[in-house]
Amino acid sequence: MILYFQDKFETIFAVDSSTKLNDIDLKKLEWLFVAKHINQASINSNFVGPKKTMISPWSTNAVEISENMAITGILRIEKFVPKKSSDYFDPMLFEDYSILDQNLFKISASPKPIIEIEHISDYNLKEGLALNHEEVNYLNELSNKLGRKLTDSEVFGFSQVNSEHCRHKIFNGKFVIDGIEKESSLFKLIKKTSKENPNEIISAYKDNVAFVKGPIVEQFAPKHGDKPSYFQTSKFNSVISLKAETHNFPTTVEPFNGAATGSGGEIRDRLAGGKGSLPLAGTAVYMTSYPRYDEKRQWIKEERPWLYQTPIDILIKASNGASDFGNKFGQPLISGSVLTFEHIENNKTLGFDKVIMLAGGIGFAKENQSLKDKPSENNVIVVLGGDNYRIGMGGAAVSSTETGKYNSGIELNAVQRSNPEMQKKSS
Repeated sequence: MILYFQDKFETIFAVDSSTKLNDIDLKKLEWLFVAKHINQASINSNFVGPKKTMISPWSTNAVEISENMAITGILRIEKFVPKKSSDYFDPMLFEDYSILDQNLFKISASPKPIIEIEHISDYNLKEGLALNHEEVNYLNELSNKLGRKLTDSEVFGFSQVNSEHCRHKIFNGKFVIDGIEKESSLFKLIKKTSKENPNEIISAYKDNVAFVKGPIVEQFAPKHGDKPSYFQTSKFNSVISLKAETHNFPTTVEPFNGAATGSGGEIRDRLAGGKGSLPLAGTAVYMTSYPRYDEKRQWIKEERPWLYQTPIDILIKASNGASDFGNKFGQPLISGSVLTFEHIENNKTLGFDKVIMLAGGIGFAKENQSLKDKPSENNVIVVLGGDNYRIGMGGAAVSSTETGKYNSGIELNAVQRSNPEMQKKSS
């Protein structure tokens, strides 16, 4: 059942409830929205609002607020603003509606049937899986060995876990120079530094975050975490978490969500470090071509065609995205840097047309919780998750190729969407 509330700006708040709300709950929602309840099943007018297939971060927060107000049964709350002819909205996140009715949040799409792949090489090109010739041959041989065709989910899954992004094929690959195979891969050379000079490193290259030895911390907390108890002070040995994550391709294609999920990813990795750690503060670095915001600067006056968005738009939207995620999650973004660069030589223009977006951060954990236990036989594995769509699913493969190689639909689908409120609740 969907209820509607309208404020003085004609904004509509649509509330999806699994139960009939009583008068007291309706009054609470009127107070919350500063809006009046409209007692009708539908509204015929033009609005702009979030896609029905994607719960917005605003909705996640609003539903949680309603739960704290002792209103039960609310599934989703979304905000719809009147559409004006001059309004621009991001079609990745929003759409226009000619009517708000009881099917507003109803999703009619059903899971597609499993597809057996006839030609893996053709499927690779069609879906932008970035499989090279050797990998396609490997999958064809595997299909022959199994005596059956591989499915779309198998080929798609292989392309992601075997991508440069996930497996670091170049960093982990063998290096042959002048016909001589070198002892170490690039990754081994990187790890060699900490191996030979561990100093105060507690954990490195074991998690998606590193830990170094921290100070002795005095903690003021309840004596027991699982039952009511008095607060007390105690000391523990801490570790400092350090993390950096690039989100170059997503920020180039969709700056706000690309940078936001870059910050969200590094927060997630620090949360999952060891047996759990806490994020404290974040940083962000942006590298773009010249933004061309000042016509007086002769060396950047000449306009250029851009594959997606202009550098100035990227800098503004990416900065907003990274800060937005941190603020909503509860981790401030406290420092960062910007570098713009272009160089013309031999009629070629070089620059950061594919943006460099580096999200980093620091946090802390208890030293005795900084390392994961080794799994053993009969351990129970629990997989947690929620609604999933194609968005972000192809990012591992597509982000490792030349930006613009595939059509915009494939590349936009490969960008994750930001929901810091949901990440905060699940952590």
